[in-house]
Amino acid sequence: MSATVAIIDYGRGNVRSVANALEYCGADTVVTADAGAIDDASHIVLPGVGAFGDAMAELQARGLPEILHRQVLEKRKPFLGICLGMQLLADRGLEHGAHDGLGWLAGEVVRLEPRPDSLKIPHMGWNDVEVKTGHPVFAGFRPSALTFYFVHSFHFRAASPASILATCDYGGPFTAAVAKDNIVATQFHPEKSQDSGIQFLENFVKWTPS
Repeated sequence: MSATVAIIDYGRGNVRSVANALEYCGADTVVTADAGAIDDASHIVLPGVGAFGDAMAELQARGLPEILHRQVLEKRKPFLGICLGMQLLADRGLEHGAHDGLGWLAGEVVRLEPRPDSLKIPHMGWNDVEVKTGHPVFAGFRPSALTFYFVHSFHFRAASPASILATCDYGGPFTAAVAKDNIVATQFHPEKSQDSGIQFLENFVKWTPS
């Protein structure tokens, strides 16, 4: 039976491109903010682009923090956060002031400050990723395939190195992916990362955390 992936729709993500990529991987998808539809899904994806505080306000307006807490932290469904969807897992974000996040992973979201400072912000384009520890979402990757597409001005500064799954270097290292239990999240956009992104999403769709 194919996975059914609920792609959380809160007005802050490129949900159609995420859905298209997951459907290419053989998953059934539903773009939704409905509690019942999310409950019916086997996997959950939280995409996102834009500002941290605005995104949290949109999630809260739809009652999604409570719904996601129940489905991900209590029912332990496989969860993928993408870009801003990864950053929202932090305790707080420091974009245009301090804003509380979902608090699923200890840390905060801060502005990229590359050295040399001649590097452009936002960080945009293809970059190599270094996987720090084994994880099913990176299963079967050749080292030369660990290249993904990024678009961001802020990054997740994790409180615990144990939660850092992968890093990237852009005038200094930053967190490219985090993982904890049934949660995985990426600063890069797998749906924009061509073959590497498809392989990553295929692994996510097959993933059944223990």
